[in-house]
Amino acid sequence: MSEDKKTSGMDSPSNSSVKDSSKNNPSIILKITGMSCASCVRRVEKALSSVDGVKAAEVNLSTEKATVFLEGRVSYSELIKAVQGMGFGAEPVDRSQAVLDIQGMTCASCVRRVEKALRDVPGVLQAEVNFASERALVIYTGGPETLVSLQKAVEESGYQVVRAGEEQKESEDKEREVREQQMKRLVRDVVSGAAVTTVVLIGSIPHMMPMWSDWVPAFLSNVYVLLILSTYVQFIAGWRFYQGAYGALRHFTADMNVLVAMGTTSAWLYSAAMSLFPGFLTSLGFPYQLYYDVATVITTLILVGRLMEARAKGRTSEAIRRLMGMQARSARVRRNHEDLEIPVEEVQVGDVVLVRPGERVPVDGEIISGSSTVDESMLTGESMPVSKSPGHEVIGGTINKVGSFQFRATKIGRDTALARIIQLVEQAQGSKAPIQKLVDVIAAYFVPAVLSVALVSFIFWSIYGPEPQLTFALTTFIAVLIIACPCALGLATPTAIMVGMGKGAENGILIKNAETLQLTHRLQTVVLDKTGTLTRGEPQVIDLLPQQGIEANDLLRLAASVEQGSEHPLGEAVVRHAREKGLTLASAETFNAVPGQGIKAVMEGREVLAGNIRLMQQHKVALGSWEEKARELAEDGKTPMYVARDGKMAGMIAVADPLKDTSREAVQAMRQMGLEVIMLTGDNEATARAIGRQLDMDRVFAEVLPQDKADYVAKLQQEGKRVAMVGDGINDAPALARADVGVAIGTGTDVAMETAGVTLISGDLRGVPTAISLSRATTRTIWQNLFWAFIYNIVLIPVAAGVLYPFYGIILNPMLAGAAMAVSSVSVVTNSLRLRSFKPRK
Repeated sequence: MSEDKKTSGMDSPSNSSVKDSSKNNPSIILKITGMSCASCVRRVEKALSSVDGVKAAEVNLSTEKATVFLEGRVSYSELIKAVQGMGFGAEPVDRSQAVLDIQGMTCASCVRRVEKALRDVPGVLQAEVNFASERALVIYTGGPETLVSLQKAVEESGYQVVRAGEEQKESEDKEREVREQQMKRLVRDVVSGAAVTTVVLIGSIPHMMPMWSDWVPAFLSNVYVLLILSTYVQFIAGWRFYQGAYGALRHFTADMNVLVAMGTTSAWLYSAAMSLFPGFLTSLGFPYQLYYDVATVITTLILVGRLMEARAKGRTSEAIRRLMGMQARSARVRRNHEDLEIPVEEVQVGDVVLVRPGERVPVDGEIISGSSTVDESMLTGESMPVSKSPGHEVIGGTINKVGSFQFRATKIGRDTALARIIQLVEQAQGSKAPIQKLVDVIAAYFVPAVLSVALVSFIFWSIYGPEPQLTFALTTFIAVLIIACPCALGLATPTAIMVGMGKGAENGILIKNAETLQLTHRLQTVVLDKTGTLTRGEPQVIDLLPQQGIEANDLLRLAASVEQGSEHPLGEAVVRHAREKGLTLASAETFNAVPGQGIKAVMEGREVLAGNIRLMQQHKVALGSWEEKARELAEDGKTPMYVARDGKMAGMIAVADPLKDTSREAVQAMRQMGLEVIMLTGDNEATARAIGRQLDMDRVFAEVLPQDKADYVAKLQQEGKRVAMVGDGINDAPALARADVGVAIGTGTDVAMETAGVTLISGDLRGVPTAISLSRATTRTIWQNLFWAFIYNIVLIPVAAGVLYPFYGIILNPMLAGAAMAVSSVSVVTNSLRLRSFKPRK
């Protein structure tokens, strides 16, 4: 492409040429917002081309789309962040997303193998596998054929895909059915394995302690009976280990199943051979020793550990199940003057839905008649019911308390707020924290390292060990294989993330992904946008100060008439106040919004200005004593709006946006947590400082233009601060994207919520300290889990290999190794479950 073409952005390839190019270099398409000229095109192309793995980028100004040609692996988040860093918006156009429920993973090594298989499928942009939820989240380009390829890749890796990209209700039912079958099979194996193992233990007593053989029935101690019984435990109750080991070895890798299978098979095989050919083997120098008890006890203990782990992992998903349980099953709708009760899936947009006291609201909508109070605590974390009347929105899944009302359905199915929240929480729980990616790399080398240690210990002790050397060497070999626990490593992070994300959702806090959760605990500075975040976002006119010779209502009518076309909250307050007073407003002949300054309009043939002091100065309006009056208003926390007509002051309107009841409490909580709290506002310096004093802010940035908010965040980051930005409007989106963590107020715009890493559903600012506290608690739990998982393996593997024997005569019994391994996995999950007791800061 020539330089001229790149500048114009008008000659990007057609769809067919893009497809042709992607045969050699796959491409993805992004929707770009905020571009206005060819210069913008160049900036976006430069930003995209600078991302590692991007070969070239072509941006079309007319279609507002960017085609990105790839030569390596690139994540969507990297591309979007690059565009947002230039002050533009970006969102994917041609990507698809699939959730795959995968059966058969047993440790962190399995996770890495499945991820590699998925990422090798052409068109896959991102693949993350969560061991705790047994779920893969895949972002890819292409159609249904790619989804089929994903399933095939997983199955060829030795695992089973339970479901992939089906309708949520159907898929959840299918997944639940499969999990129930798995649990029944596991319980059956544990119960039968434990019963048979008990008999084997009793039958092994005469072989281990001949002095106690009198009270053991002779047939139970018969070696052939022991062989048959242990074979059942080894190859029927414990068959899952062989299945997993085969799947791993078939792909030239090793996992926990390989360790368990090798360890228990070694014990069983030696015992079986000694039972069948005792004379021959002892003549060759092999000691007569039976390990049936070792093989069966280890297998049963690990199965018990799996069962406890599965039950504990199930509890980590309680938040999602609770959210799904909030979905109504049926709805009462009025059609053709008749009230019908129908399944909630059959409700259509526009239907009039009837809700009685105590019933769940089935879908999202707007009340058209009746009034009531609605309990929204399950979604927002707010304990107090919310009053609802005509014009108010209601959310599907919330509970109607006392009154009856009718509402018109506006969002159904997957578009409802509850369905979107469930989807967001599922995606977040399936994402990976940065620390988990490091753990996965370590886990990939863990099993081969354990196999090496086991083999070296066997060879060493078979040469230098105490008599009988072979027995001692085999004991250390089995103990090393069994004690090693990659499961604990694999579960340490995802279980904590799942519980933490779920707890956030219960408290009305949606965290986009695990990376955001991990970043949040490291925050040092919180920047709060004033309007709509600290304040209610509904300014009110407090004072009307007309110029001498002008009536107050005339001043109000003048300002309200030109502000009719404005979307600024201050302008809306003036218009609302004029209408409440019954004033008839005129229409502006021309209207021009000046960003960060106000309105310039022509009305009834006269030029009218309404805005701040900068607008007046720019148009050389003589202010006289009005500047002093504005200063006095500002010191009282009011925002002065200057109004001028034909270049002369017509008066001033004082507007104030009341603070939210919880703003001061939230700011105090953040400061008590050691955070620096900063307010960002477009208000003049005096007004901003007055509000800052009321809230006890650390710093106040005043007279900030909307387009400069991101620059202020960047300056704080240059000071070495880790910054969170909290906002609710479209003009906050670049700053939210620029911050280390963006926090959107749920009552704000969808653009802000899409850009942010954290969303507060209720709009209560106290959710910010709660989110930070939750992040700190979750991260602390992750580090505790990883510490114990690593220490367990670092300390006990050498002990199992016999390093303490020369000094203290200590050797680890393989059965104790099996018990320790089972306990280690369960303890990690149990520690994560402690997060369920997390409570928001008071």
